[in-house]
Formats: sequence, structure tokens, C-alpha cells
Amino acid sequence: MKDEPVECKDSEGETLLGVSRNPSAKVARDVSADVTDRLHELTEHAGVLSRKNTHLANALRAARQELAALHEDIKALQLPPLAHATVLAVDVTARTADVSIAGRRHRVGVGPSVVASSLHPGDDVVLNEHLVITSTCPSPRFGEVVTVKETYDDGTVLVLARHDEEQVLTLSAVLTDRRPRVGDALVADLAVRMALRPVVRSEVEELVLEEVPDVGYGDIGGLGEQIELIRDAVELPFLHPDLYREHRLTPPRGVLLYGPPGCGKTLIAKAVAASLGAGGRGEAYFLNIKGPQLLDKYVGETERRIRVIFARAREKAATGVPVVVFFDEMDSLFRTRGSGRSSDVETTVVPQMLAEIDGVDELDNVVVIGATNREDMIDPAILRPGRLDVKIRIGRPDRGGAAEILATYLTPDLPISQELLAAHGSAQGAVDALIDQVVEALYTRRRATEMVELTRSDGQVEILHVADLVSGAMLANIVDRAKKAAVKDLVTSGRRGLTQEHLHRAVIEEIMENEGLPATVHPDDWARVSGRRGAPVTSMTVLQRLREE
Repeated sequence: MKDEPVECKDSEGETLLGVSRNPSAKVARDVSADVTDRLHELTEHAGVLSRKNTHLANALRAARQELAALHEDIKALQLPPLAHATVLAVDVTARTADVSIAGRRHRVGVGPSVVASSLHPGDDVVLNEHLVITSTCPSPRFGEVVTVKETYDDGTVLVLARHDEEQVLTLSAVLTDRRPRVGDALVADLAVRMALRPVVRSEVEELVLEEVPDVGYGDIGGLGEQIELIRDAVELPFLHPDLYREHRLTPPRGVLLYGPPGCGKTLIAKAVAASLGAGGRGEAYFLNIKGPQLLDKYVGETERRIRVIFARAREKAATGVPVVVFFDEMDSLFRTRGSGRSSDVETTVVPQMLAEIDGVDELDNVVVIGATNREDMIDPAILRPGRLDVKIRIGRPDRGGAAEILATYLTPDLPISQELLAAHGSAQGAVDALIDQVVEALYTRRRATEMVELTRSDGQVEILHVADLVSGAMLANIVDRAKKAAVKDLVTSGRRGLTQEHLHRAVIEEIMENEGLPATVHPDDWARVSGRRGAPVTSMTVLQRLREE
């Protein structure tokens, strides 16, 4: 009996006869594994290639940008030189412009990228190689500074350039909109013959303070007689010019206010300007000239400033508005020529002032008012009739004047102590009592009020009391001292209102503060400044008395 083959099954249940009956299954499995591995390898390789491609793309992009930049640089290097020019005139219709290049005038075209109507005289533009305007740029901020001497209606100005050389310049669009005034400083391009823009000189503007004063005659106390004199001298010609012409009268060109310091000279000048405005068009200008600040160490600068001042006055007056030119501390500017008491500046300043005052006769609305403590030091040529015609002395206030001045500072609406109100029945009665108290303390002549002993060249001895040295400024300071003391009492102790004690202490403090000042100057100079008249003072002794407590 022959042996039969043994039938067996593998783990997968397949029947094998000796060897496997399905050899392709194993092959399929091997092939599948190889395909999977190959696919994985290809995926990884693809990722690597993708990253390399990204890096390459970035490198190409950077190279392209760099090439583009190099190309632009090469183009810029190959461009012809461009020129800057200043616009002189523009023809919008023809799209042409007159420009100046290095002082030479050209007529050029306006490029399509530039709006012709946007070009104005004085603009800075760029021209290409074909002399066509391609763009505009900011105007240069530099140039030569010139001073306006005359202005003309055709848009030109006469200026003083370097070495006082006169030139006629056209105005840029900036200056056409705001016409310059005589004396103004401008930045100019002299090669182009054009004034470009204004320059503000703060020192001149500070000297010429154009104010519209709000001070009235009612704000000034104790100077009724002097106010009447200046109103007759100044206001009548301004307010009634027809009557002056009818009577063939020439209005005064100037007024000199002289007297001790602090007595109201500046206030009167401001009140005159305000009164002229109220009586006319409702407006008046007050040019307050600070005398010492007008002086300049450079030759010709002080004279130039004086010309600017009067040019400014003429400009304002030409509109029909009254103008008061007020020179404070006039003796510091216009001292007697050859006096030897100052530098040689007065030899040129005084003639310039005389020329300007004499030129005021062309105007109907300008008056010059000067104020000084030392009228004896002013050049006589300025004081002669026909220049400063009217001379008004502003003296120290008497009892009545002092009471009027105090009434402008001590008013019933101020806080007054209840005790004082109860004692006098009303606020006005209390104020009147305070005023009487201050006047009595200042003007009663006794040993406690003796201030200075003067010995004159003729041997006479004069004792000056506090009453001889009172000024409006002193009275105002006394009231301020009392008010400050009242405020301090209110803060520290809660007591409210002015009292008689406040005014009493204020008077004593003011006297003690000023009693040593006369010893600091020459006796005769001090006597003149203080308003004392008579023979020259040879010696002076300050009398320091025990003040009343």
C-alpha cells in the first residue's frame, strides 16, 4: 500500500501539499512592503526638494530686488544734472514760467506732473535737462536780510541792503498777501532781485508797542490843571481841525511832560490817546517808546530804529486813526550835543529826531509826547517852538491832589473792617476816613516827617519833609502795602477788612524805605530829579528821625 501525501494547514488556514500550494501570496506581501518603503522615501525626498525650492525662490526674489535697485542706481547715475530755479512769473494758460537760474532769466515750460496754477513768484522749482519744470521743493531758509525803506503799489519795495545800498526788489507771493511796512526786515535773494519772506526783529517790535490804551482822565487824580492844558494843546487840533484851519492855527507837533518821577506823566499820555480815540473813530494808537532800550552800540542802528518808529506812526495815521508817539525817559536819548555827559551818540541821534519831528507836518493825526525827569539835559533844538511846542510841568500832588489819587485806589467796594464801618456808618464814610488819615500823616509838617536837609550855593538851608517828596506812585504803594497787610491778617487770624492800623503801618514803612535813597546820588542831581528849584545844592544830609509808632 503506497503512502499518501499528508495534508496540513498553515497558520492562515491554507492547505499545503508538501510545499505551499499558493506561492504568490508571499510575493505579494513582499512587494507591498517594498512599495510602502519606496513611497515613504519618495515623500521625504519630495519634502527636501520643496524646501530647497522655497529657499531658491527666496534667493531669486532677493536677487531680483537687488538687481532692480542696482538698475535704478545706474539710471540715476546716467541722468543729466538737474537745476534749481526761482519762479518770477507764471503764465497758466501757456503753461510757461519765467524763472531765474543763477541770476539769469529764462522762460521755461511746466511739466505735465506740475499744476501750473500752484506755482507762485518766489517758489523754488526743479528743472530737467530740457529746462522743463518737473517738481517743486521747499524754498531755502537762508538769504540776505534787507530793510524796507519805501513800498510801492506795483508790488515792489525799495530796500537798504549791505553797506546801505538801495535796491528795488519784487515781492514774493508770501509778501504780496501781507504787504511789508517801512522799517520791516525781509529775507531777500539779491541775485533774483526778489524779497522772499519777512523776518521778525523782536527788539524793534518790543520798542514799538502798539497799544489802544484803556486809561481815561478819570483814572488820574490830582492833575486837573495839567490835564486841561494838554487837552487844549492836543485834543482841540485833533477833534476840530476845521476850526484850526479857519483861524489859521498850526497844531502843535509835540508836548513835553516834565517833572519828578512817579507823578503821572505816562498815565496822562495814555489818557490823551484814549481820549482822541473816543472823540474820533473810536480808535487810537499809543506807541510807547522805551528810551534807554532804543540805544544800540552799533553805528546807525539807533537812528534806524527812530526811522522805523516814525514810519510806523505814519502808516497808522494814514488810515485816519490818531497816533500818539510817547518817548519815556527822553533825556536818555536826546541829550544836549557836546555836553560831555554821554557818548557821541547824541550827535547823530538828535539830528535824526529833529528830522522826523519836522516831517510830522505832513500828517494830520500824529503827536509826539515826551516825558522826562531832567528837562535841563534835553537838547534845546528839540525843545524849541515848532517841535515840542507845549511844555507842561507835572508836579507833586498837594493835599487835595493826594486825596484824589487815593480815592482811585481806596474805593467803597473794597473789604473794610466791621469796626470801621460801624464807626462811620457807611463804606464811603469809612473810605473817606482812611484817605484823611493817610493825607494827614503825609502832609502834616513835624519833626517826625523831616527827610532831607539841603544846603545851597547861596548859603540857604532847606528842610524837606515827606510832603515835599510825595508822588502818585508813593500813594499807590502805600495803599498796596495796606491791602497786603489786610490779606495777611485774614489768612493768619481770620480778621477781615482794611483798618486804620493797616494804613498807619503802611505809611511808616513807605517813609522808612525811602528815607535813605537821596544819599545814593549827587545832591544837585537828586534835587533836580525831585523837582526842587533854586540855587544849586552843594550838600545834602538825610535826617533819619524816629518815626511815630
